[in-house]
Amino acid sequence: MRTATRGAAALITLGVLLSQAPIARAYEFVPREGAVGAAPTSGPSEADPTAAPSSEISDRAEPTTAPTEAPSTPPPAGDPDSAAEPPVAQSWSELAGQVAATSPSNLNLRVTAAEQSKQVMRCFKLETENYCLGLGFVDKLPTGAEISSTVAEPDTARDDLRAGVSAEQDIATGALSPAAFVAERAEMNQGQRTNAELEEMQAAWDGRDKARALRELDGNPPADAPGSGEPSGGQTVVPKPGDPSTKPAPPPLKPPAATKPKPASNYIMKGYQTSQDKGYWCGPATFQSIDWADDKQKDTQASWAKDLGATTSGTAISAMVKQTNLKTNWDLAAGTYIVQNVSHWTPAKFLQVHQNHLGDAAPAPVIEHVQLLKRYFPYLAFNHSGHYQVGRGYDMKAKTVGIYEVFNERRFNSRGNVTNGPRNIPATAMFNATLANAFKNIGL
Repeated sequence: MRTATRGAAALITLGVLLSQAPIARAYEFVPREGAVGAAPTSGPSEADPTAAPSSEISDRAEPTTAPTEAPSTPPPAGDPDSAAEPPVAQSWSELAGQVAATSPSNLNLRVTAAEQSKQVMRCFKLETENYCLGLGFVDKLPTGAEISSTVAEPDTARDDLRAGVSAEQDIATGALSPAAFVAERAEMNQGQRTNAELEEMQAAWDGRDKARALRELDGNPPADAPGSGEPSGGQTVVPKPGDPSTKPAPPPLKPPAATKPKPASNYIMKGYQTSQDKGYWCGPATFQSIDWADDKQKDTQASWAKDLGATTSGTAISAMVKQTNLKTNWDLAAGTYIVQNVSHWTPAKFLQVHQNHLGDAAPAPVIEHVQLLKRYFPYLAFNHSGHYQVGRGYDMKAKTVGIYEVFNERRFNSRGNVTNGPRNIPATAMFNATLANAFKNIGL
């Protein structure tokens, strides 16, 4: 575990910003019906790594050999470009000013959860990339109605019925839901809320080059970087006033002139699997595994729960990304970790990004952020909540993503299965499990 604290950046000057910037309304969105991104579709029903390879992944989000599940919310209707464009921030100071000026007051947040979500999960434009608090980098700006839909409770039983899978709902395993995320931010005083927003946006600003490269990927490498899914431009590292960190900045993300082909399959972190100590500690357990593999020191899940701000409601993915950048060297291998929304990706792009991240000369884990449902993870006996797993490998021929499952169902329910350990999941199922989580994002 590293002791650097560069994620605490840019908050020293916040008092000046708050004293001068007016508290404005959150950016307006033209409402329309629908949810953020595509609805999940049923994936292959077998996750056994010894089973036959799944069918070829197309650019469709649903496999042609499996029934399509009903969307958990109505599909988008109307003009897909109806969301208002936020003003462009060309510098960190400009972005910090926008965040402080639009951070809602406690009085304005005394509204319904749906209205709170639109104020808390505001969107900003970081040069060419759009980032929404909580959701991460988005390929397409969500409307106000789409943001509000994220805090609605999913109808898991109905979706299971449509998928032909019956599973009883069991415990919440520990990833913060959008409703809990919004509630936690709304309960803060304005200074605390703005600080939390600035910390999240600092990681986003540092990782905007990676987000741009991911957006431009679309199943193919950028034109100036054959064979690579890494960003083509150098990463801008913005100095942070008062930051005592001595950790070296991540290297430029521009790939070498000659790029070695990535292997058809690759797995990392062998032997570093963990099992969560508490039912709501999937975040601390996932991070324990990631950090342990990085520095070969196995810090306790309790210590990580404290650093991650984990509560009985769960852990935020922004905290997982922040601590990966702060306390590990994985960002030196892969560039600054970011929260990336995958709503408008395809299963093929999802798998390719895993190959790019885990198959190059400096492989690094992916923070998987799924809904832990039996229809996507057949080794389960029950359905569970939003969940974190360690993305540690891939197989392009078998079309699978390798993970460490940190949740042992049997440990918390005598009727449950023994579920923790290494697993190979069909990429389509893994992608759809990510879409089934209302945040629809990953950390990488």
